[in-house]
Amino acid sequence: MEYRKIGKSDLELSVITFGAWAAGGWMWGSTDRNDAINAIKASYDLGVTSIDTAPIYGQGDSEQIVGDAIKGISRDKLQIVTKFGMRWDLAKGDFGFKSKNNEGKDIDIYKYAGKESIIYECEQSLKRLGTDYIDLYQIHWPDVTTPISETFEAVSRLMEQGKVRYAGVCNYNAAQLKEADQTLEIISNQIPFSMVNRGVEDETVPYCIENNKSVLAYSPMERGLLTGKITPGYQFEEGDHRKDVKFFTDENIEKTNAFLNKIKPLADEKNASLSQLVLRWTVERPGITIALVGARNAKQSVQNAEAINVKLSADEIQLINTELKSAGF
Repeated sequence: MEYRKIGKSDLELSVITFGAWAAGGWMWGSTDRNDAINAIKASYDLGVTSIDTAPIYGQGDSEQIVGDAIKGISRDKLQIVTKFGMRWDLAKGDFGFKSKNNEGKDIDIYKYAGKESIIYECEQSLKRLGTDYIDLYQIHWPDVTTPISETFEAVSRLMEQGKVRYAGVCNYNAAQLKEADQTLEIISNQIPFSMVNRGVEDETVPYCIENNKSVLAYSPMERGLLTGKITPGYQFEEGDHRKDVKFFTDENIEKTNAFLNKIKPLADEKNASLSQLVLRWTVERPGITIALVGARNAKQSVQNAEAINVKLSADEIQLINTELKSAGF
């Protein structure tokens, strides 16, 4: 495994970091708790020491699964990355959307990052994770109802208490990142990035490069689309959010698979899967520090971790970029 420093801090994360959204089941149809725990353990055995989760993933389920998976592992050998600012148990702040929990009950999701809420959320996360500190604590989504300064004053207090080591943000644009930095040093921004979804390269990634902020890329496989295993007419499980996502229209699936077929010979040449080639390309992209990759079972998490063994030359990266451009991505 390879490791990279985050921002100007001394925190290092594994370049392939385990993303535990799907492990929580919520919005992914379902999850098997034992499979998820085994997936985390299997990736750790291959050097994936960093795990990204959030309270909203399964309304606590994902954090509890992570907590169970890391029992018995020395805490200083792990980097726990979690979030705050999405409440399903409090109707306050900026209403996000309606959803259903893992039991199929209706819930309302609010983006809320008020001071007392953050202090409360941190305590709950520490309990579920079975730890006394969080390595990187991130606001999950911007909350337009709370001043950014108030949010990060609360995180600063948690840092002073030793409950949080470093502060990060998710889904922030350059202006929001700059404002947050005035209250507390922000070391990272977790944003969506994949071969077919590169809008953040216009402004946010250049800002992060210029200001020494690390980029944690989420959905680098575009939620499974870039595996090449999704075909037109694919039937998603009940509760799987992907059926309503633009990337999963039959037209986009066909377009993506045509591109993947063009780069498959390169993957074959390297004795790698398409997924592994995609992940290696992602972490070689300028400004992208870490790829957050989900897995539902040990086989998937091992394959993800082994993507780090794929080596790409400058010419091979250029070849992929040329195919992307000609495919219209």
